[in-house]
Amino acid sequence: MLSKVKKYIQEHKLLDDSKLYIVALSGGADSVSLLLLLDEIGYQIHAAHCNFHLRGVESDRDEQFCETLCQQKNIPFHRIHFDTFTYAKTHKVSVEMAARELRYRYFEQLRKDIKASGVCVAHHRDDLVETVLLNMVRGTGLRGLCGIQPRNGNVLRPLLCVSKQDVLAYLDEKEQSYVTDSTNLEDEVQRNKVRLNVLPLLQSINPAFSVNIEKMVSHLTEAQKVLDAVASPFKDNNQVYFSELDKYGSREYILFEWLKNYGFNGSQVKQILTADTGRLFTSSLGYDLLVDRDSYIVASSLKPLRSLRIPEVGTYVLDEDTRITVRKEAVSVSKDPKVATLDAEKVVFPLTVRRVEKGDWMVPYGMEGRKLLSDLMTDRKMSLFEKRRQLVVTDADNQIVWLVGIRTDHRYRVSDSTTEVLSVSVAVA
Repeated sequence: MLSKVKKYIQEHKLLDDSKLYIVALSGGADSVSLLLLLDEIGYQIHAAHCNFHLRGVESDRDEQFCETLCQQKNIPFHRIHFDTFTYAKTHKVSVEMAARELRYRYFEQLRKDIKASGVCVAHHRDDLVETVLLNMVRGTGLRGLCGIQPRNGNVLRPLLCVSKQDVLAYLDEKEQSYVTDSTNLEDEVQRNKVRLNVLPLLQSINPAFSVNIEKMVSHLTEAQKVLDAVASPFKDNNQVYFSELDKYGSREYILFEWLKNYGFNGSQVKQILTADTGRLFTSSLGYDLLVDRDSYIVASSLKPLRSLRIPEVGTYVLDEDTRITVRKEAVSVSKDPKVATLDAEKVVFPLTVRRVEKGDWMVPYGMEGRKLLSDLMTDRKMSLFEKRRQLVVTDADNQIVWLVGIRTDHRYRVSDSTTEVLSVSVAVA
């Protein structure tokens, strides 16, 4: 087993013998074997134990066992106590999830405190197989079929190449005792049902079942790497064109990998794939996705915007990012789309800055007849997102004098008879 673990660590480049690592030590067979193996190989390690106070005297027994073992092996020992039940109740999560959150948060903080390079946990091949089976039962994609990986950020799993039987044989050879968590023997939790009932049945059909699952996971993991490389360029985009997705034969995978970062789930992705142009979807993280004419566009969900009343010249705050400046100046015509120059005598205060509303119209500069702003924006091929965010400036009679950044109204244009210009400018941080 020692040589197998050493080879696995080298193949996956998990550990560096010049660096320090933390071993998550519960006192059970798996974590004890991991501690002894890494110590025997010669890695610099500290042990960390979490007492969740879930099993009364048994929890304290485990802590004492771990402390004694580390003293015997001359391995630095760290411990922490948690009120897991209170945490679970306060955060409205299961006790199992509470313990997981507390454990990994502590390990990461300890890792930073002692400048360790990683946290080694004792998941082995049987855990890998159980995870794959559970993911299949719950419904999963390719990533779920890859189970647990040897490295997940700072969490390292050097024992994934060995079975529980290997672990117990190693401890028996070393004549090393360990503690047993009585809850692992209960046939109540889903994972324990798989461990105690399903896995033995599958192994009775094929004794090499676990080894074969490990091989399958290895193959699928390599395939996942290829797909991740394909999807990676899309992840930071807020717009993806259909033509780009169609190069790969299927939109669904890349679309899911892109949109999951914005809080969209697999069910939504399937709906998005068959949605008509103009359909809008909202994610759990507060993002909207628009199915546009030739692309998918993602943007933060539209926040309410109060109308801004401008009673006179000056600088005004529309929102945390936008400033409106109104001033009178000598006759000139700005070519900057962020600045509107209007005939000051024709514009009546107060002005109002607001978003476009249904039915809004204006007489676009250079034209004689009125035109709905919705049509004007459609002519410019603006997306629904752009239309929803579009600002207008109106005068005291609620006449639109400027479709901000796009067009001024012909009725307020600067002409040969203009003696003073009203300049309205928008600055976005």
